[in-house]
Amino acid sequence: MEKFGVKILGTGSYVPEKILTNADLEKIVQTSDEWITTRTGIKERHITDEKTATSDLAVEAAKRALKDAGMDKDELDAIIVATITSDMAFPSTACFVQKALDAKKAFAFDVSAACSGFIYGLAVAKSFIETGQYKNILLIGAETLTKITDWTDRSTCVLFGDGAGAMVLSRSDKENNILSVYLGSDGSYDKLLYQPAGGSRNPASEETLKNKMHCIKMEGKEVFKVAVTKMREAADIALEMAGKKREDLALLIPHQANLRIIEAIGKRMELPEEKVFINVHKYGNMSSATTIIAFDEARKSGRAKAGDLVELIAFGGGFTWGAVLFKL
Repeated sequence: MEKFGVKILGTGSYVPEKILTNADLEKIVQTSDEWITTRTGIKERHITDEKTATSDLAVEAAKRALKDAGMDKDELDAIIVATITSDMAFPSTACFVQKALDAKKAFAFDVSAACSGFIYGLAVAKSFIETGQYKNILLIGAETLTKITDWTDRSTCVLFGDGAGAMVLSRSDKENNILSVYLGSDGSYDKLLYQPAGGSRNPASEETLKNKMHCIKMEGKEVFKVAVTKMREAADIALEMAGKKREDLALLIPHQANLRIIEAIGKRMELPEEKVFINVHKYGNMSSATTIIAFDEARKSGRAKAGDLVELIAFGGGFTWGAVLFKL
């Protein structure tokens, strides 16, 4: 069977206009700008209003990516949305995006892998295109984490923000922008980062609402240790799969969860600071949206240029982790 190349035609991103600063959080919970900045590197995050859903952010990012790609929505074969904050249990958020775009030719579905979701979705899209079965795929990472945040828990409420990023991928006979993708998971860590209620294990009830079981629960120190190790491992494995070395990288784009994690990975990989992309200070942790928004910013700002070797790495609840290596 002939194997096709996968080309990135365009990217786009979108975040809500409203910004919640560390100073704003000082009025909500017992914390300080100094405490948040020192421990996370985050200065502000964008948050949605009550009427805005994840699909609304996804649609805006999708429109920008399609425009960047010079592609009409009728050319899309598939729409994949990576999210853990779907509009509702069903239909999928991707179906709402398809409806809003009026992309009737495309089939649509969601991918749930927490903060690693975009890379998981990329692996799926890559496989679809390589086989020749589908030509054009719209891949989106979108989240409204602030809607499942416990604003009385100062250890977690300072971390999260909302946003969406999108990428248009297409079949190519000549080019291949995706050199390798590596994915990993370990479900034994499930209780370190999760949302306890809202599913079939703990359906919505008076008790789950009272105990704030619909909000994110996290054991930060434990997550930190595993995140650094697994993202560094994933980065090296993806490089090895493509026959590349760390020094070949033009830019590493880690999941933007915490500045300390990002810096620790950069040091372990012996990369100079200018080769590690950081925007966590502007957005906080946007789960599946972080890597694609960062990638879009890197492209549009000139940090990632044609011919560059760029790697995305992520880690999230599950635990899940992954890495993708691009040759732009």
